[in-house]
Amino acid sequence: MKSASVPRFSKMLVHLMFILVSIAMIGPLLLIVSISFSSESDLLRNGYSFWPRVFSLDAYAIVLKAPKVIAQAYGVTILVTIAGTIAGLFLTATTAYAISRTNFRYGRIGTFYIFFTMLFSGGLVPSYILMTQVLHLKDTLWALILSGLLTPFNIMIMKGFMVKVPGEIIESAKVDSAREWTIFFRIILPLSTPALATLGLFISFNYWNAWFPAMLYIDNPDLVPLQLMLVRIMDSIEFLSQNEQMLSQMGSVQANFPALSARMAMVVLAAGPMLIVFPFFQRFFVQGLTVGSLKG
Repeated sequence: MKSASVPRFSKMLVHLMFILVSIAMIGPLLLIVSISFSSESDLLRNGYSFWPRVFSLDAYAIVLKAPKVIAQAYGVTILVTIAGTIAGLFLTATTAYAISRTNFRYGRIGTFYIFFTMLFSGGLVPSYILMTQVLHLKDTLWALILSGLLTPFNIMIMKGFMVKVPGEIIESAKVDSAREWTIFFRIILPLSTPALATLGLFISFNYWNAWFPAMLYIDNPDLVPLQLMLVRIMDSIEFLSQNEQMLSQMGSVQANFPALSARMAMVVLAAGPMLIVFPFFQRFFVQGLTVGSLKG
C-alpha cells in the first residue's frame, strides 16, 4: 500500500503543478478580455476584475471605427502569414535535409555557416539597403515575407529532427530508383510532420506578430498589416489619453476616453485568430516538443 501511494502522490503533485501553470497562463488572458469589455470609468474607479462590473463596448467601437481598414489589414496579415509560413517551412525543410545527410560533402561547413549567423547578423542598415536599394521591394508584400522567411534557429531545430531519420530508409529508397526529390517529398516530409507542425506554428506566430518590418518597408496604407495598424492606433490612443482634458475643451473627444479598455481590445483582436488556430495543431505541437532532444 505504501509503495503504491507514493507514485499516486507524485502524480497528484505533477497534476497540481500543471493546473497552477495553466491558471497562471489563462488568468491574464481572461483579465484582458474582461478589461476590454469594461467601462473606462469603472476601471478607473474600482480597478481591474476578472468579470466586467459595468459592461461596455466603447473600446471596440473606437478600435473598429473603420471596419474596412481593419478588415484590409487582417487580409494583408493573413496573406503574409500563410505565404510566409508555407515558403518558410519548405526552405527550412530543404536546407535542414541537405545538411543532415551524412553523405553530403559540405554538411559540416553548411551547419557551421548557419550556426555562425545565429551569433552575428548583418545589422539593420545592410538589411534595409538590401531590401530597398538592391531588391527594390519597398512597398510590396515580398518585403514582409522575405524578412522572416528563413531563420537559423528553425533550420537547426529541423536538422536535429531529420538526423534521427534512419539512413537505411533513404538507402532502400535509392535501391528502388527513387530520386532525391522523391525521397524528400514521399519519405522525409511525412516522417517530419510533428517537426513541421511545430515550426509552422513558430513561423506563423512570427509573421502574425511582426510589425517592425512593415514600419520599415511599407508606406502604402493599403499594405499595412494588422499589427502595425494596431501600433498606430495605440499611439493615437496614448496621445488622446494624455491630452484628454485639452482636447475635450476643444470638443475633439469626450470625457473618460477608454484608453485602458481600448488597449486590451486591440490585444484581443490581434491574438484572437491565433488562439483559434492553435488547438488544431495542438496534437502535432505536443509531439514536436521533443524535436532535437535526442542526439542523432
